[in-house]
Amino acid sequence: MTNRPGTRRRPAAGAAGERGDQQGWALLYLVAGTSSILFVLLLIAALVLDFMAPPPVHGGAATLEFIASHKASYVAEQILWILPNVFPVLVFAALFVALSAFRKSLPLIALILGALPWALLLAVPVSSRGSLNLVYLSDRFMAAGTEEERRTYATAAEAIIAENNTPAIVGALSALGILLMGLAMLKAGRVSFPRYLAWLGIGTGALGVASEVLRHAAPAFYWGYGILLWVWFTAAGVALIRLSRRGGLASPAAEIRDFGP
Repeated sequence: MTNRPGTRRRPAAGAAGERGDQQGWALLYLVAGTSSILFVLLLIAALVLDFMAPPPVHGGAATLEFIASHKASYVAEQILWILPNVFPVLVFAALFVALSAFRKSLPLIALILGALPWALLLAVPVSSRGSLNLVYLSDRFMAAGTEEERRTYATAAEAIIAENNTPAIVGALSALGILLMGLAMLKAGRVSFPRYLAWLGIGTGALGVASEVLRHAAPAFYWGYGILLWVWFTAAGVALIRLSRRGGLASPAAEIRDFGP
C-alpha cells in the first residue's frame, strides 16, 4: 500500500527482529504482572495481621514481651512485609524491557532507582513494623536470668526499633524510580501501556518522594502514598499481564523509499 508518491511502507528486517525479541519477553511480562498483584495482596495480608495484633513501635522491653506472647503472628507478619520485596524488582525489570524498545536511558535510570532499594531491603531483615532480629532478642530476653541481662537485650531491641523509625533514603529513591518510569511511559508514545498508568506513576512517585522525606512530620501523606503505591502496582500488574497476552509490543514499521507505484 502506498501512502504517498515514492514511498512504500514496509516492516524493516530490524523491526521484525525487534518484534520477535519483544514476543520472547512475554513470559517475563506474565510473571512480573502476576508478581505485582501478588505483592499487593501479601502486603494487605500483613496489614490485616498488624491490625489484629499491632506490635509496639516504642520501648525495647515492651516489644520483646509482645513478641514472646504473639510469636507466630509476629513472625508471619514480618515475613509478609519482607519477602514480597523481591516482586517489585521483577516489575521494574519487565517495565524496562517493554519500554526499552522505544526509549532506553530513562527506563534504565528508573529501573536502577526503582528496583535497587527493594533488592537492598531483602538483605536487611527489618520492616517499618518490626524485624525478624527482634524474635531472637525476645527469646533471649525471656530466658535471661538477671535484670541486667534483660536490660541488655532491651537496649539492643531499642536500637533496631530506632532504625525502623528512621526515614531511609532508599524509600525516596524507589518513589523516584516510579516517577521516572511514569515519565518514560508518557514519552514512549506508541508503547502499549495505558496513558493513565503513566500519570498514575508520576503522581505516585511525586507524592512518594515528598512523603518519604516528611514521613514523621506529615504521616498522613505517607498513608496516602501507601494506598497509591498499591494502586500503581496493581495497575502495572494488569497492564503487564495484558501485554504478555499480546506477545509483546508492536514495533513501528519502517518507511522504505523506492520508485515503484
